[in-house]
Amino acid sequence: MDILKPGSQELLPAVVFVPGGGFMSANKDSSLQQRMTMAESGYVVASIEYRVTPRSTFPSPLEDVKSAIRYLRANAAKYGIDPDRIAVMGNSAGGYLAAFSGTTNEVAAFDKGDYLHLSSNVQAVIDLYGLSDLTKVGYGFSKEVEAVHDSPSAPEGMWVNGPAVFGPGGSIHSNPEKAAKANPITYITKDAPPFLIMHGDKDTLVSPNQTEILHEALVSQGVDSTYYVVQGAGHGGPQWVQTEITDILIAFLDKHLKDKKTK
Repeated sequence: MDILKPGSQELLPAVVFVPGGGFMSANKDSSLQQRMTMAESGYVVASIEYRVTPRSTFPSPLEDVKSAIRYLRANAAKYGIDPDRIAVMGNSAGGYLAAFSGTTNEVAAFDKGDYLHLSSNVQAVIDLYGLSDLTKVGYGFSKEVEAVHDSPSAPEGMWVNGPAVFGPGGSIHSNPEKAAKANPITYITKDAPPFLIMHGDKDTLVSPNQTEILHEALVSQGVDSTYYVVQGAGHGGPQWVQTEITDILIAFLDKHLKDKKTK
Protein backbone atom coordinates (compact mmCIF):
# COMPACT_ATOMS: atom_id res chain seq x y z
CA MET A 1 0.00 0.00 0.00
CA ASP A 2 1.28 3.47 -0.96
CA ILE A 3 -0.26 6.34 1.01
CA LEU A 4 -0.40 10.00 -0.02
CA LYS A 5 -1.24 12.11 3.03
CA PRO A 6 -1.84 15.86 2.89
CA GLY A 7 -0.42 17.96 5.70
CA SER A 8 -3.36 18.59 8.02
CA GLN A 9 -4.19 18.65 11.72
CA GLU A 10 -7.73 17.48 10.96
CA LEU A 11 -8.89 13.96 10.27
CA LEU A 12 -9.39 13.72 6.51
CA PRO A 13 -11.55 11.50 4.33
CA ALA A 14 -9.72 8.69 2.55
CA VAL A 15 -9.82 7.14 -0.92
CA VAL A 16 -8.69 3.56 -1.45
CA PHE A 17 -7.40 3.30 -5.02
CA VAL A 18 -7.61 -0.16 -6.64
CA PRO A 19 -5.44 -0.34 -9.78
CA GLY A 20 -6.47 -2.21 -12.90
CA GLY A 21 -4.42 -4.76 -14.78
CA GLY A 22 -6.68 -7.18 -16.59
CA PHE A 23 -7.02 -9.36 -13.47
CA MET A 24 -3.37 -10.36 -14.06
CA SER A 25 -1.46 -7.50 -12.42
CA ALA A 26 -2.08 -4.95 -9.65
CA ASN A 27 0.49 -2.17 -9.88
CA LYS A 28 -0.07 0.24 -7.00
CA ASP A 29 2.24 2.78 -8.70
CA SER A 30 -0.27 3.49 -11.46
CA SER A 31 -2.51 6.57 -11.87
CA LEU A 32 -0.17 8.70 -9.78
CA GLN A 33 -1.36 11.95 -11.38
CA GLN A 34 -4.99 11.28 -10.42
CA ARG A 35 -3.99 10.20 -6.92
CA MET A 36 -1.83 13.28 -6.39
CA THR A 37 -4.66 15.56 -7.49
CA MET A 38 -6.99 13.92 -4.98
CA ALA A 39 -4.43 14.24 -2.20
CA GLU A 40 -3.94 17.91 -3.05
CA SER A 41 -7.72 18.28 -2.75
CA GLY A 42 -7.67 17.12 0.86
CA TYR A 43 -7.89 13.31 0.74
CA VAL A 44 -5.65 10.62 2.15
CA VAL A 45 -5.16 8.35 -0.86
CA ALA A 46 -4.06 4.74 -0.39
CA SER A 47 -3.13 2.79 -3.53
CA ILE A 48 -3.18 -0.95 -2.89
CA GLU A 49 -2.05 -4.28 -4.31
CA TYR A 50 -4.17 -7.42 -4.43
CA ARG A 51 -3.83 -11.03 -5.49
CA VAL A 52 -4.25 -11.71 -9.21
CA THR A 53 -4.84 -14.57 -11.60
CA PRO A 54 -3.51 -17.14 -12.48
CA ARG A 55 -2.14 -17.73 -8.98
CA SER A 56 -5.32 -16.59 -7.25
CA THR A 57 -9.01 -16.64 -8.05
CA PHE A 58 -12.09 -14.79 -6.94
CA PRO A 59 -12.93 -13.91 -4.16
CA SER A 60 -9.33 -13.56 -2.88
CA PRO A 61 -8.74 -10.18 -4.60
CA LEU A 62 -11.98 -8.75 -3.18
CA GLU A 63 -10.96 -9.99 0.27
CA ASP A 64 -7.70 -8.04 -0.19
CA VAL A 65 -9.55 -4.81 -0.98
CA LYS A 66 -11.73 -5.19 2.08
CA SER A 67 -8.67 -6.02 4.20
CA ALA A 68 -7.06 -2.77 3.06
CA ILE A 69 -10.15 -0.80 4.09
CA ARG A 70 -10.19 -2.41 7.55
CA TYR A 71 -6.44 -1.76 7.90
CA LEU A 72 -6.96 1.94 7.25
CA ARG A 73 -9.72 2.07 9.86
CA ALA A 74 -7.48 0.28 12.35
CA ASN A 75 -4.71 2.82 11.68
CA ALA A 76 -6.91 5.86 11.14
CA ALA A 77 -5.20 7.93 13.83
CA LYS A 78 -1.75 7.12 12.44
CA TYR A 79 -2.64 8.30 8.95
CA GLY A 80 -4.97 11.14 9.94
CA ILE A 81 -8.08 9.47 8.50
CA ASP A 82 -11.69 9.95 9.50
CA PRO A 83 -12.77 6.28 9.63
CA ASP A 84 -16.38 7.21 8.88
CA ARG A 85 -15.47 8.72 5.51
CA ILE A 86 -13.79 6.22 3.21
CA ALA A 87 -14.37 5.86 -0.53
CA VAL A 88 -13.07 3.23 -2.93
CA MET A 89 -12.02 3.97 -6.50
CA GLY A 90 -10.63 1.83 -9.29
CA ASN A 91 -10.12 1.60 -13.02
CA SER A 92 -10.72 -1.39 -15.31
CA ALA A 93 -10.37 -4.56 -13.19
CA GLY A 94 -9.84 -2.20 -10.25
CA GLY A 95 -13.15 -0.51 -11.10
CA TYR A 96 -14.81 -3.92 -10.96
CA LEU A 97 -13.31 -4.54 -7.51
CA ALA A 98 -14.24 -1.06 -6.33
CA ALA A 99 -17.83 -1.59 -7.45
CA PHE A 100 -17.84 -5.03 -5.84
CA SER A 101 -16.60 -3.56 -2.57
CA GLY A 102 -19.48 -1.07 -2.62
CA THR A 103 -22.23 -3.53 -3.48
CA THR A 104 -21.07 -5.91 -0.73
CA ASN A 105 -21.21 -3.50 2.20
CA GLU A 106 -22.40 -5.61 5.13
CA VAL A 107 -21.65 -8.90 3.32
CA ALA A 108 -19.47 -10.61 5.92
CA ALA A 109 -18.56 -13.54 3.65
CA PHE A 110 -15.88 -11.44 1.93
CA ASP A 111 -14.22 -10.22 5.15
CA LYS A 112 -11.15 -12.36 5.78
CA GLY A 113 -7.87 -11.69 7.56
CA ASP A 114 -7.02 -9.10 10.20
CA TYR A 115 -9.11 -6.45 11.99
CA LEU A 116 -12.35 -8.36 11.55
CA HIS A 117 -13.88 -6.38 14.41
CA LEU A 118 -13.84 -3.35 12.09
CA SER A 119 -16.08 -2.64 9.11
CA SER A 120 -14.98 -2.83 5.48
CA ASN A 121 -17.94 -0.68 4.40
CA VAL A 122 -17.30 2.28 2.11
CA GLN A 123 -19.26 5.51 1.88
CA ALA A 124 -18.79 6.15 -1.86
CA VAL A 125 -17.58 4.33 -5.00
CA ILE A 126 -15.87 5.54 -8.17
CA ASP A 127 -15.77 3.02 -11.02
CA LEU A 128 -13.76 4.03 -14.09
CA TYR A 129 -14.39 1.77 -17.11
CA GLY A 130 -14.67 -1.33 -14.94
CA LEU A 131 -16.17 -4.70 -15.69
CA SER A 132 -19.38 -5.82 -14.02
CA ASP A 133 -20.90 -8.95 -15.59
CA LEU A 134 -17.97 -11.22 -16.45
CA THR A 135 -20.19 -13.41 -18.66
CA LYS A 136 -20.73 -10.45 -21.02
CA VAL A 137 -17.25 -8.96 -21.39
CA GLY A 138 -17.28 -9.61 -25.15
CA TYR A 139 -20.75 -8.15 -25.75
CA GLY A 140 -20.77 -5.26 -28.18
CA PHE A 141 -17.61 -6.44 -29.93
CA SER A 142 -17.07 -8.72 -32.94
CA LYS A 143 -17.85 -12.43 -32.89
CA GLU A 144 -14.12 -13.10 -32.93
CA VAL A 145 -13.63 -11.05 -29.77
CA GLU A 146 -16.58 -12.77 -28.12
CA ALA A 147 -14.99 -16.14 -28.91
CA VAL A 148 -11.75 -15.04 -27.24
CA HIS A 149 -13.64 -14.17 -24.07
CA ASP A 150 -15.32 -17.58 -24.11
CA SER A 151 -11.93 -19.29 -23.89
CA PRO A 152 -10.74 -20.95 -20.65
CA SER A 153 -7.56 -18.88 -21.00
CA ALA A 154 -9.45 -15.56 -21.01
CA PRO A 155 -8.62 -13.55 -17.86
CA GLU A 156 -12.20 -13.60 -16.58
CA GLY A 157 -12.35 -17.38 -16.97
CA MET A 158 -9.16 -17.85 -14.97
CA TRP A 159 -10.33 -15.21 -12.46
CA VAL A 160 -13.38 -17.32 -11.57
CA ASN A 161 -12.36 -20.90 -12.37
CA GLY A 162 -8.57 -20.77 -12.27
CA PRO A 163 -6.29 -22.01 -15.04
CA ALA A 164 -6.49 -25.69 -15.93
CA VAL A 165 -2.90 -26.21 -14.80
CA PHE A 166 -3.91 -25.37 -11.18
CA GLY A 167 -7.36 -26.94 -11.12
CA PRO A 168 -10.45 -27.63 -13.20
CA GLY A 169 -10.26 -24.40 -15.21
CA GLY A 170 -12.99 -23.58 -17.69
CA SER A 171 -14.44 -20.60 -19.51
CA ILE A 172 -16.50 -17.98 -17.72
CA HIS A 173 -19.60 -19.77 -19.04
CA SER A 174 -18.63 -23.21 -17.74
CA ASN A 175 -19.99 -22.61 -14.23
CA PRO A 176 -22.89 -20.12 -14.23
CA GLU A 177 -23.32 -20.28 -10.44
CA LYS A 178 -19.69 -19.31 -9.79
CA ALA A 179 -19.88 -16.59 -12.44
CA ALA A 180 -22.98 -15.09 -10.80
CA LYS A 181 -21.20 -15.00 -7.44
CA ALA A 182 -18.38 -13.04 -9.11
CA ASN A 183 -20.81 -10.40 -10.40
CA PRO A 184 -21.15 -7.25 -8.26
CA ILE A 185 -24.67 -6.74 -9.62
CA THR A 186 -25.75 -9.91 -7.79
CA TYR A 187 -25.31 -8.19 -4.42
CA ILE A 188 -26.91 -4.79 -5.02
CA THR A 189 -29.42 -3.60 -2.44
CA LYS A 190 -31.06 -0.22 -1.84
CA ASP A 191 -28.48 0.40 0.90
CA ALA A 192 -25.48 0.48 -1.45
CA PRO A 193 -23.40 3.68 -1.23
CA PRO A 194 -23.49 6.36 -3.96
CA PHE A 195 -21.67 5.50 -7.19
CA LEU A 196 -19.89 7.57 -9.83
CA ILE A 197 -19.36 5.52 -12.99
CA MET A 198 -17.46 6.71 -16.08
CA HIS A 199 -16.58 4.99 -19.36
CA GLY A 200 -15.05 6.05 -22.66
CA ASP A 201 -17.08 5.56 -25.82
CA LYS A 202 -13.92 4.49 -27.70
CA ASP A 203 -12.97 1.74 -25.25
CA THR A 204 -12.02 -1.36 -27.24
CA LEU A 205 -11.01 -3.52 -24.26
CA VAL A 206 -14.04 -3.23 -21.96
CA SER A 207 -17.33 -2.37 -23.59
CA PRO A 208 -19.26 0.59 -22.14
CA ASN A 209 -22.09 -1.96 -21.89
CA GLN A 210 -20.35 -3.28 -18.78
CA THR A 211 -20.73 -0.07 -16.78
CA GLU A 212 -24.11 0.75 -18.31
CA ILE A 213 -25.70 -2.45 -16.98
CA LEU A 214 -24.17 -1.81 -13.56
CA HIS A 215 -25.57 1.72 -13.48
CA GLU A 216 -29.01 0.52 -14.54
CA ALA A 217 -28.99 -2.21 -11.89
CA LEU A 218 -28.04 0.31 -9.19
CA VAL A 219 -30.73 2.79 -10.24
CA SER A 220 -33.35 0.03 -10.35
CA GLN A 221 -32.69 -0.58 -6.64
CA GLY A 222 -32.91 3.12 -5.79
CA VAL A 223 -29.16 3.64 -5.36
CA ASP A 224 -27.66 7.07 -6.08
CA SER A 225 -25.64 6.38 -9.24
CA THR A 226 -24.24 8.91 -11.71
CA TYR A 227 -23.07 7.72 -15.13
CA TYR A 228 -20.89 9.55 -17.65
CA VAL A 229 -19.86 8.44 -21.13
CA VAL A 230 -16.63 10.27 -21.98
CA GLN A 231 -16.57 11.12 -25.67
CA GLY A 232 -13.40 10.06 -27.47
CA ALA A 233 -11.87 8.31 -24.45
CA GLY A 234 -10.43 4.83 -24.64
CA HIS A 235 -9.36 2.33 -22.01
CA GLY A 236 -7.09 4.58 -20.00
CA GLY A 237 -4.96 7.23 -21.67
CA PRO A 238 -4.52 10.99 -21.37
CA GLN A 239 -8.23 11.83 -21.47
CA TRP A 240 -8.65 10.41 -17.99
CA VAL A 241 -6.26 12.90 -16.35
CA GLN A 242 -7.74 16.02 -17.92
CA THR A 243 -9.11 18.73 -15.65
CA GLU A 244 -12.70 18.13 -16.78
CA ILE A 245 -12.55 14.53 -15.55
CA THR A 246 -10.65 15.29 -12.36
CA ASP A 247 -13.13 18.02 -11.43
CA ILE A 248 -16.00 15.52 -11.68
CA LEU A 249 -14.17 13.01 -9.47
CA ILE A 250 -13.33 15.59 -6.81
CA ALA A 251 -16.84 17.10 -6.83
CA PHE A 252 -18.34 13.63 -6.28
CA LEU A 253 -15.96 12.91 -3.38
CA ASP A 254 -16.58 16.34 -1.85
CA LYS A 255 -20.34 15.82 -1.99
CA HIS A 256 -20.34 12.39 -0.39
CA LEU A 257 -17.34 12.60 1.95
CA LYS A 258 -16.42 16.17 2.82
CA ASP A 259 -20.04 17.22 3.20
CA LYS A 260 -20.55 14.25 5.55
CA LYS A 261 -17.83 15.33 7.96
CA THR A 262 -18.08 13.72 11.38
CA LYS A 263 -19.47 16.24 13.84
